[in-house]
Amino acid sequence: MKTLLLLACLVAAAYCVCNDNVESVLGKTQGTLYKFQSLISDQYRNREIDAEAAVLAGDELINYVNNNQQLWKAKKQRRFSMYKGENDKHKWGLMGVNHVRLSVKGKQHLSKTKDLDMDIPESFDSRENWPKCESIKAIRDQSSCGSCWAFGAVEAMSDRICIASHGELQVSLSADDLLSCCRSCGFGCNGGDPLAAWRYWVKDGIVTGSNFTANSGCKPYPFPPCEHHSKKTHFDPCPHDLYPTPKCEKRCNAEYTDKTYSEDKFYGSSAYGVKDDVEAIQKELMTHGPLEIAFEVYEDFLNYDGGVYVHTGGKLGGGHAVKLIGWGIEDGIPYWTVANSWNTDWGEDGFFRILRGVDECGIESGVVGGIPKLNSVSSRLHRHHRRHLHHQIDDDLE
Repeated sequence: MKTLLLLACLVAAAYCVCNDNVESVLGKTQGTLYKFQSLISDQYRNREIDAEAAVLAGDELINYVNNNQQLWKAKKQRRFSMYKGENDKHKWGLMGVNHVRLSVKGKQHLSKTKDLDMDIPESFDSRENWPKCESIKAIRDQSSCGSCWAFGAVEAMSDRICIASHGELQVSLSADDLLSCCRSCGFGCNGGDPLAAWRYWVKDGIVTGSNFTANSGCKPYPFPPCEHHSKKTHFDPCPHDLYPTPKCEKRCNAEYTDKTYSEDKFYGSSAYGVKDDVEAIQKELMTHGPLEIAFEVYEDFLNYDGGVYVHTGGKLGGGHAVKLIGWGIEDGIPYWTVANSWNTDWGEDGFFRILRGVDECGIESGVVGGIPKLNSVSSRLHRHHRRHLHHQIDDDLE
């Protein structure tokens, strides 16, 4: 870990030099800038975690993180502080690590956007690039359920529907529908496979549904948001035990009368993995919108409170799936921008940044996405509008 601290100091020193003489160090070309970023990334690529740091937990781990690196800050999170020992790791709401690896190995169709001739900017933020799509900015809460794989999927799917329709279709797909009805996806609240979730979208479709609080759409999320932050009181504490996986109900909430369950479904036209290559991921994100990514979570990540995350200490907890929305550079450090599903009290208002270019915790090895099928949506909306119009005419005649 002394090596890691030294590298952080070297990065800071290099950045100071850049400020004094930008042209001499970075040059004027984008290519030179990328070489500089690559040099920084290489310093982190093969680093080793100190053996003592790897077993730290609780306050000792938080103090170690804050005292031994400068890229990010750790803070005790009430949601996770109550869980102790190996038997409680599943209660973090994570997938098993094997699910992350199976998702990557199981990829049969890769996105072809890597072959596109595109200029990749230094930074990119989906929230700014597609401002009409409000879903990109939203942070959901999976509550006390290992449904991250479902949330990462429906969040990115919702965004891609909006993007593909040029902002005309503003939808929130139901995490509950995917979580409870996709038998091939895994184990519900005990974890699942992101790629299988996208394939389910293509084959079976997914209805709309909001978070628990909004209670809108065909199938809203059944579990309430819970407290992730020790010093904020927006939500009640999370239950100690996981909620059971909801029963698959192929009907809409009684209060939702706009459409039937089958009429409310949105489908994908394709589902695929993205090559574990930074440029390929960036091109796919710029072309089609946010992606679902899976990575390995260590105990230090649970206490993330801001900055560019790099694994610093603590044991491996499991796999986690989230939504990738962009990238950037801070003080010479390249990072990915990601939306989590632990509500807005956690991290940077629900988002986090993680080191880019070194496959940090496998973040670049488990990327999946797909393309929405909009023609079926347009036809269904037309039929619904026509039926609604006929009903209105009948009412007027009466």
